[in-house]
Amino acid sequence: MTAAPPSASRPDEAAATARLAALTRQAEAIILSRQDPRSGLLPASTAITVHGDYTHAWVRDNVYSILGVWALSLAWRRHDATQAQRLADRVAALMRGLLAAMMRQAHKVERFKHSLDPLDALHAKYATATGEPVVGDGDWGHLQLDATALFLLELAQFSQAGLLLLHDADEEAFVQNLVHYLARAWRTPDYGIWERGHKRNEGVAELNASSLGLVRAALAAVAGRCLRPGGRPIIVPADDLAACRQVLQALLPRESASKETDAALLAVLGFPAFAVDDAALAERSRAEVLAQLQGRYGCKRFL
Repeated sequence: MTAAPPSASRPDEAAATARLAALTRQAEAIILSRQDPRSGLLPASTAITVHGDYTHAWVRDNVYSILGVWALSLAWRRHDATQAQRLADRVAALMRGLLAAMMRQAHKVERFKHSLDPLDALHAKYATATGEPVVGDGDWGHLQLDATALFLLELAQFSQAGLLLLHDADEEAFVQNLVHYLARAWRTPDYGIWERGHKRNEGVAELNASSLGLVRAALAAVAGRCLRPGGRPIIVPADDLAACRQVLQALLPRESASKETDAALLAVLGFPAFAVDDAALAERSRAEVLAQLQGRYGCKRFL
């Protein structure tokens, strides 16, 4: 087989670069223009409405939002290393901003490992400009294990792809503590991705398959990994990882005891968690989501 002449690849290269440039301009306009230059965090919205102040930085929203920027950074590696690094720096700023906000609540992580009390949970949202708490421990359904697990999952994946997010042993130790914070998820009722808990939305926490799936993916992603140069491997209790898998499979295709299904399960069955090994169970769970929730333009959150 003979190689194509260099000129043959130039139109394709130019088209790919132009497409990436267009997508990057969209990401800058929609996402990065709202990133706080000091904290690195993103507001969930720029709106303050009768329903509340949405300018706060939710952990889950921040991580999902920056994934698009990370994807662009990876794509630019083939075309422009400088552009790739610029975008990667914005990803690192956000992840380290979340890490700093959580580390200010390290004492809560230590308490929660023993109490499993929702009032000891890491906060689900922080002030965008400072990373400080914005509501009290009892004023919000903070215990959302899927959000903490999503942060840990992407921290592991970004680190393995070459992004330096942990700078010292203290930060590494905190991440190890996050593993223990999440390890009992299989017996820790939480409020879940929609901050509702029980289907009746009365502030009652329950086991949620969508939370368990993200936790399982996060624990598997960090197990035995060194997340910084010269660091120590992260230790994940094997029994807790196995229990998380078993309880997740027992719950599916339901989201929880009260909720028949939930669109949040799509993140567990596919990207980013891919947490269900049983292909038949995964397909049955996905079919249930689509049968119950799919509409003309996508899926409703829940029934």
